[in-house]
Amino acid sequence: MAASRSADLPPLDVVLGGAARSDELPEELERLYAQYFDFVWRSLRRLGVSPPELDDAAQDVFIVLLRRRAEFRGHSSHRTWLFGIANNVAHEYRRKRQRAALGTPLSDSQRTERPSPLDQASSNEALRLLDGFLATLDEDKRAVFILAELEQMSASEVASALGVKLNTVYSRLRVARQAFHALLEQQALGEP
Repeated sequence: MAASRSADLPPLDVVLGGAARSDELPEELERLYAQYFDFVWRSLRRLGVSPPELDDAAQDVFIVLLRRRAEFRGHSSHRTWLFGIANNVAHEYRRKRQRAALGTPLSDSQRTERPSPLDQASSNEALRLLDGFLATLDEDKRAVFILAELEQMSASEVASALGVKLNTVYSRLRVARQAFHALLEQQALGEP
């Protein structure tokens, strides 16, 4: 159900551009990149990064990983640490998009009629429903729902990734689940 990008995963040194040469990259970074790229890409998409910006945002996550790798102390898993980075990157992309939206709207000649990669990947109803639901959640509940329900992380991992208390995770997850079940009931009854 979830779209991914690993089928045509470029080498890490290409993704990082001028940030590092391939002979300078530790094997650990190569392994983390190969292991978690799909997770980072999906997380960014679910956190509201627009389809044309997904590859750039994923690149930004791994550039932050390269620059801040010495700060990782092992208090959480690499997966939760990468989600934290992705969450911050997604927040910045959404902020940039909101600021840009305050500018001049695009003219008809500047708009493209081609479907985006997300539109193509979102062709089935289940993915559209999920994306629509995630868009209705505030950032805090969305992050908890993505990690717990879609990425199947434990509540303690979610708490560590988001830097919140365990009870906060349970509370946000309960509210998000209730909203999701209400949406499913509406869909079953044929309501919009």
